[in-house]
Amino acid sequence: MSIVSAIPASPPEITRDHFRRRLALETDCADVASALRAGAPDFVLLHVVGSADTFARRHIPGALHLPLSSITAERMGAWPADTLFVVYCTGPHCNGADRAALRLAELGRPVKLMLGGLAGWADEGLAFASLDAVGDASGSPPESED
Repeated sequence: MSIVSAIPASPPEITRDHFRRRLALETDCADVASALRAGAPDFVLLHVVGSADTFARRHIPGALHLPLSSITAERMGAWPADTLFVVYCTGPHCNGADRAALRLAELGRPVKLMLGGLAGWADEGLAFASLDAVGDASGSPPESED
């Protein structure tokens, strides 16, 4: 018996429930990139760590810079209550996105963590944006089109 099979696998229904819970909490870079390429994503992508200068130099296209200290009930009130937020930070060595996800959940907001962060985005060979290329990304929600 190998070390792999020494502990039996879970029954399929337990495995199914486990991965369903994980996917309810997490997404990955490839899925975010695919949704962004398709246009009109059904989530708001938040870059939650670093200074405005760091964000200006390199971030994921379409992301808004909203550091943890800015995630308040008042600030999040700019978006409808059912808005899904996807948070990311620099990479797996950073827990900034975890902290932001916790704060958003405590505020009653739906949230998913993008696994890998900037490091994962780079590993996937996906392009980055800078403010020189995209203009203002101040963390403000888009203007409504009434």
